[in-house]
Amino acid sequence: MAKNLISVVDDDESIRRTTKLLIESFDLRAAVFESAESFLNSGELKDTACLVLDIQMPGMNGLELQSRLASLGFTIPIVFITAYDDEESRGRAMRAGAAAFLGKPFSDEQLLQTVRSALEEESTLPKLILIVDDDESIRRATRLLIESYGFRAEVFGSAEDFLKSDDMKRASCLIIDVQMPGMDGLQLQSRLAATGRSIPIIFITAYDSEEYQRRAMRAGAVAFLGKPFSDEQLLQTIRSALRIDRGNTKTTQR
Repeated sequence: MAKNLISVVDDDESIRRTTKLLIESFDLRAAVFESAESFLNSGELKDTACLVLDIQMPGMNGLELQSRLASLGFTIPIVFITAYDDEESRGRAMRAGAAAFLGKPFSDEQLLQTVRSALEEESTLPKLILIVDDDESIRRATRLLIESYGFRAEVFGSAEDFLKSDDMKRASCLIIDVQMPGMDGLQLQSRLAATGRSIPIIFITAYDSEEYQRRAMRAGAVAFLGKPFSDEQLLQTIRSALRIDRGNTKTTQR
């Protein structure tokens, strides 16, 4: 990895000191910050490969920092640490893409393994999500949702425009509408297969027919979502697509 810095943001000086010593004892670089604001203003932000972040802090709290980083386009894996392990905070953190949520006290080994898992995930999972849909409002809303969770997104109004794009080579997941003018979603899926592309595909459609669903899943789609679907449903489906061993895991959600 080009980035190998673990940043620790916690208002408790003793936690900062002990966490920094622990991280460095395993030959990882560490930087500590007493507030979210000091981290955002630091020169270490762009070099941070993993963020160990407290929830409750004066000023901007940990969940607010997570949201700010996403809005700025940073996809740093976040390991939350907190003495306030309530279900609402945990749910918000994980839905927004946190790598882990550890309630204090936790063992040194637990934190170390969590940080290592976050680093491995960041180094192996590309983050560009491509959206192909002829409905401009769907493209805009889906892009905003995806970017709000820390992923990068690009949109295309047709299958033909998508096929002309260089972004296809860098995509980690493809969200395709089924019914579109010109080449439809199923035809695009077939074209990609014929050219040897193995991008995980999530179909979204207002035409949730059994026949379309069978054809899409038999051809290797990882999911088939009927509109309308919830933000959480799409997010969880994207995360599953990013983690699959190409084509081995398939989910159908209606």
